[in-house]
Amino acid sequence: MSATARAKKIAKIHSVLKKHYQPIRPAANRSVLEHLVFACCLEDSRYEQANDAFARIQEVYTGWNEVRVTTVKELAEQMTDLTDPIEAATRVKKTLYNVFESQYSWDMEYLRKENLGKATQKLNSYKSATPFVVSYLVQNALNGHSIPLDKSAMDLMLILDIVNQKEAAKWSVPGLERAVSKNLGVDFSSLLHQMSVDFRSSPFSTNYRNILLSIDSGAKDRFPKRQSKKKVVKTQESPPETKSASKAASKSASKAADAKKKAPAKPEPKKKVAKKASGTPAKTSAKTSAKTSAKTSAKTSAKTSAKKSAKKSAKKSAKKSAKAPAKKVVKKSPKKSVKTPAKKSVAKGVKKKSANKKLSKKKPR
Repeated sequence: MSATARAKKIAKIHSVLKKHYQPIRPAANRSVLEHLVFACCLEDSRYEQANDAFARIQEVYTGWNEVRVTTVKELAEQMTDLTDPIEAATRVKKTLYNVFESQYSWDMEYLRKENLGKATQKLNSYKSATPFVVSYLVQNALNGHSIPLDKSAMDLMLILDIVNQKEAAKWSVPGLERAVSKNLGVDFSSLLHQMSVDFRSSPFSTNYRNILLSIDSGAKDRFPKRQSKKKVVKTQESPPETKSASKAASKSASKAADAKKKAPAKPEPKKKVAKKASGTPAKTSAKTSAKTSAKTSAKTSAKTSAKKSAKKSAKKSAKKSAKAPAKKVVKKSPKKSVKTPAKKSVAKGVKKKSANKKLSKKKPR
């Protein structure tokens, strides 16, 4: 889209929305920190809801430090009127944490005196600060020219074909600040925010759709679509079919039913057979392995014993053959020559002694 066509459509948005909404201006007596917390509450929610949540936070908690320390769940309980209390409570808590960690105080009034570029850079340094929060502070607290856009506003810009997907991903509308003057910036942003939040809350409302169609007649093709009841009924009720198709469907259904009936009966015998089959080969394999191991062990033991016995017998025979002739020569020759006369002499001596004993008579002492 060209810049002139986009500028014309943006101007048409302002002129159409003025007929259906009233511009809402923020409170003038709020500090920079209060504008920051209010912007965290206002994102994707209505002005009335954000005002109620902001007032309740100030009533329940004694100071911003207590809000920073509290849990997200407890803080969301005080912001139940918002569109997404958990997300809004997370933004408030994290933003206050970043502010305190950066300067260890809650005084942000010095940003009004600084240059607008430095001030916006400081706000962008807070990790939890969204583009909507930064633009809201620049517009309402720092007296700058910036149009705050949240997710609901960017979705509305896509439906009106003012931005494409790439530009929406970058969270920017080219030429928006040039098409809307600074004097009309606050009014235009408040009108756009009211319309975008209302359309997000009820995207199928005919009133809101008619407003958008008055801005762009081609937006009808880009409206969010929902499934109609007629289509759902058609999908549930089968359309009229030919005889062959119905027969094929009935056959396939009957086959599936038979398969389901037979399915639980088949696995039982399969499991039993599998168990038996798995048991018998295990036993046979164990037996065969035992037999083979026994045979091999017996063979090896027999071989080793035979070798050992053969070696022992060979050694013994060698020793005997070496010792045998020496024994015969040494033992036999002296036995015959020495022992025979010794025995005779000993025998004779015994006989002589015995004879003497008989002949001699003991004398009395």
